[in-house]
Amino acid sequence: MKVLFLDLDSVSPRHLGCYGYERDTSPNIDQIAERGVQFNNYYTSDAPCAPSRTALMSGQFGLRNGLVNHGGTAGDMRHQGESRNLFSDLSVGGSLPSFLQLGARLNTALISPFPQRHGTYNFYAGFNEIFNTGGFGMESAEQVTPVAKDWLDKNGKDDDWFLYINYWDAHTPYRAPESFGNPFENTELPSWANEETLEKHQQAVGPHSVHELEIDHNNMTYTNEMSDKFPRSPGEIKTMADLRKMIDGYDTGIRYVDEHVGMLVDHLEQLGVLEDTVIIISADHGENMGQLGIYGEHATADDGTCRIPMIIKWPGMQEGIVDEGLHYHLDLPLTLAEMFDLPASPNWDGRSFADSLKTGADTGRDYLVISQCAHVAQRSVRFGDWLYMKTYHDGYHLFDDEMLFNLKDDPREENNVAEAHREVCMEGAYYLNQWRDTTMIRAGLDVDPLWTVMKEGGPFHAKGFLKNYGQRLVETGREEQFEKLKAKHPQEFPEERRDEKGEFTRKMMSSLFE
Repeated sequence: MKVLFLDLDSVSPRHLGCYGYERDTSPNIDQIAERGVQFNNYYTSDAPCAPSRTALMSGQFGLRNGLVNHGGTAGDMRHQGESRNLFSDLSVGGSLPSFLQLGARLNTALISPFPQRHGTYNFYAGFNEIFNTGGFGMESAEQVTPVAKDWLDKNGKDDDWFLYINYWDAHTPYRAPESFGNPFENTELPSWANEETLEKHQQAVGPHSVHELEIDHNNMTYTNEMSDKFPRSPGEIKTMADLRKMIDGYDTGIRYVDEHVGMLVDHLEQLGVLEDTVIIISADHGENMGQLGIYGEHATADDGTCRIPMIIKWPGMQEGIVDEGLHYHLDLPLTLAEMFDLPASPNWDGRSFADSLKTGADTGRDYLVISQCAHVAQRSVRFGDWLYMKTYHDGYHLFDDEMLFNLKDDPREENNVAEAHREVCMEGAYYLNQWRDTTMIRAGLDVDPLWTVMKEGGPFHAKGFLKNYGQRLVETGREEQFEKLKAKHPQEFPEERRDEKGEFTRKMMSSLFE
């Protein structure tokens, strides 16, 4: 069996034609969808990049594998511990690549800089060949496709291989080559992108709100200053022209990747192996384009960030159907095990959706729990038409602790209806607790990595940023928002807490001698 896995970083299904997007971003991907199965409610269990890909490759929720952040203790997988043998679980079929390598006897190859970008070298486990394209995730497709074509020229006609390719052009900052132009220059914006929406989002605060679209890690603040190297990415959205630049930049990145997907499909056809090749198209996460007031980032546990595309063209299986069931991306390892008629690793948390590919059957789950601990600390539950969100650290966005959205009536998450539907929130909270308790008991855990992140000061992309960001808020006339953030995050101002505690202690001591 020949398997081509295309991991299109940050590509949201809402911006693909086959998922109903009104702009022509994905003609080549759409053609593949017509010949396969398209999954409409497919979510990463853990966002963003490193947690998502670690969950996929380990087949485990971040709660179990331990990697939920981009730094700190939870920026690495848990040690296997006492049960580790000469060969770790990851190297003997516990990871997806090693399972395909040893169980399915496939030649496994990776074309990606991702492990070095995030220091997640566990991602390499089970790959026979590794091609690091060398740009730390900042490369464009024209640097990736030649490597892929060369590999296919050497191996494509062989019977058994698995080739995993990362494309990055839809990841912020948007950087499709200027020579590609703007395919959407004369195309209408999506209907939601209007003056009313922009005015509402002008009231938002926090990283990747319309006022601060860039994170300055060197100076630990959020800013509107964008490098001249990335003319497609605005630093701030003040006007409708800025909003167009933002959306056009993202859509152009997707269209550029789509053209390279088309090149690979053409190359498979030239080699005479297209009809024999499984093609899987997915992503590590989506991209918020205004959802929750966030643009050009994948920073929350919401539908915009965590719903991802999944398209599978499998020779001899279902064609041209759409699956509406709820699925995790970590269901894929179990699915491939069933498709190859092989026993699955007992350590995997997924559920096979192979029958969706074979017969079009409904293999969806009753609910999903999705997590984000790198930009915010949130867990959400997707069930029915509802998305229930519990926020533990808001990443300086002033989110409500509980949020509830009806995705059927409000797919862009504009209206939090938690107060009006307390009974639905209680149902969501029940599912969340049930999932957490069941998963921790099954894994024999006593520490939830979400609380490790909180104990160590918060998510990596927020920890320590508020003091400098607060100065910017004051300087730009948003002192009221800064005061609200200070009240929510007093741990970011330890000197003030020490002064307050010292004053309290002095008053108590003085009362003893009055």
